[in-house]
Amino acid sequence: MRTDPDIIVNVAETPPQGWMVGSVHVYPVRVYYEDTDVGRVVYYANYLKFAERARTEMLRLIGFPHAEMMERDGRALAVRRCEADYIRPARFDDSLEVHTGSIDLEAASLWIDQRVKRDGDDLVVLRVRLACIGQDGRPARLPARLRTALMALAGAAGQDDSGIIENTLIRERV
Repeated sequence: MRTDPDIIVNVAETPPQGWMVGSVHVYPVRVYYEDTDVGRVVYYANYLKFAERARTEMLRLIGFPHAEMMERDGRALAVRRCEADYIRPARFDDSLEVHTGSIDLEAASLWIDQRVKRDGDDLVVLRVRLACIGQDGRPARLPARLRTALMALAGAAGQDDSGIIENTLIRERV
């Protein structure tokens, strides 16, 4: 095996949790053989896995790991509804990005828009509703810290008295 001393990979440049571009979280995904069907096309349900990983890593990146919320607040986020529009297929060894943004906050749930992209083109567009649930499995209010962290993504300093955020990708419904 030959190694080239001129090739240096800095893992810190692309953290495993992805990165933020404005208020949109970008999560890189490589399509592995296990993600595909016999034709080496990504199996449709695997896009949901890619999106789940991206949402989890977005929470981690903004300082709110899901496991910490479950332990500290006794609450978890569960998918309540998912709409997916499959536009183009991804294939074995493709380099993809999952873009997560446009968040609508409600008292005990939130809507998140996600896009799986290849070379800037949308492959799958998802709209996901996450319900906040308590340890008993019943709906619970979003933890204040989570709400604050999500609002900070869009610089919620522009919030008006009504609780609606203007000109941002994050909206709070009252």
